[in-house]
Amino acid sequence: MHPHIERILFSQEQIAQRNREMGRVITEVYGSKVGDQGIVLVSVLRGAAIFMADLARCIDLPVEMDYMAVSSYGNAATSSGRVRVLKDLSTDISGRHVVIAEDVLDSGLTLQHLLSMLQARGPASLEVVALLRKDVPGQIDIPLFQTGFACPNEFVVGYGLDYAERYRNLPYVGVLKPEIYM
Repeated sequence: MHPHIERILFSQEQIAQRNREMGRVITEVYGSKVGDQGIVLVSVLRGAAIFMADLARCIDLPVEMDYMAVSSYGNAATSSGRVRVLKDLSTDISGRHVVIAEDVLDSGLTLQHLLSMLQARGPASLEVVALLRKDVPGQIDIPLFQTGFACPNEFVVGYGLDYAERYRNLPYVGVLKPEIYM
């Protein structure tokens, strides 16, 4: 365990097992719908990139991967809900089955805006698979197609999640020691 990690919440093995389970469900649900066209798996950079890559390998369908980069925090520590698109999709999602691979659902403000923006592009379907759903007071009720794990409202890093661009490469999700970010 990394010395800045207070405790591990979800191990590398637990995450791999849950990805296999979610990939199996996506394959079953979309298998008869998508044919040769497959699904478009979308990651919001940078946090969800590792999750999406691992999840994609667990889906037994044609998968097109695309990425968006958005900013909703500005200079604040919490999301303003005002989303600025820094990198848009390269794929036309009109008439396609789209699954957003999200690293963590916390307030839900950014994801709510993103869903509205993508829905306006006319996909055949639009769903969200989140690795983590934090237990956050006042969280916007966003229906998730699948959730990897329920997560306490703590400062978590690893498996793509960062603090100051560090810890993304940890193979597990752990709680960062408060003295590191205070």
